[in-house]
Amino acid sequence: MTDRNGQNGLGGKRALVTGGGQRVGQAIALALGRAKMRVAVHYNSSRLGAEATAAAIRSSGGDAVLLQADLNDKSEARRLADDALTALGGLDLFVASAANFERIPYEGVDDEAFERALRLNLAAPFTLAHRLTPALRASRGSMVFITCTSATAPFKNYLPYVVSKGALRQLMRTLALELAPEVRVNAVAPGAVLPPESMSQEAVARLVRQIPLGRHGQAADIAQAVLYLAQASFVTGEELVVDGGRTVGTRD
Repeated sequence: MTDRNGQNGLGGKRALVTGGGQRVGQAIALALGRAKMRVAVHYNSSRLGAEATAAAIRSSGGDAVLLQADLNDKSEARRLADDALTALGGLDLFVASAANFERIPYEGVDDEAFERALRLNLAAPFTLAHRLTPALRASRGSMVFITCTSATAPFKNYLPYVVSKGALRQLMRTLALELAPEVRVNAVAPGAVLPPESMSQEAVARLVRQIPLGRHGQAADIAQAVLYLAQASFVTGEELVVDGGRTVGTRD
């Protein structure tokens, strides 16, 4: 989305992206940096990836700062929010991408497995959103949560993850109501994006056959959706599904 002068409308604005050192979070941070946003790139243990993200943003003419925090700890999540506001001088966009994606057969689900998923996938985004709300109200900014199509069509052997992402979607919808009209709150729900390296070529081929667009997604596809929502001034409370049409039906 561009303004009448051909600009994207994001230049000079400030964003915090969690999980910006790898995979989808990294692609989102890079896309925002290329849109000339000032980006706070969060990481926990993926420091090298976060440094590469920041370097790529700077080489494209953008501005980036690195911020470390373990979002499993609510006090660290609050510190991250405060550090981002200090480093950037305010905030226009918060993107919650960091997530736990743990495969656990049903028989192996225990209290700690649930806690791991809920801490990072639900509690951390809320803690950050709550802390960042005054700054986003001041800038009339927005939030984008990265949910998952499994909240609609559950994955087997990922019960804590699926439940936490379903709750995150409902958190997004509730925050959209609570924070309107000053702050817009939306989500992007990836489908089959970046299959694990451990997945065999045969399994990837089977997966692709289930996708009407005939390919699995890339991290850049999710980043593009985030860019849209960051600029969609009349959209709030919505989850944008990016799955190549898989939830519509297969090609066969």
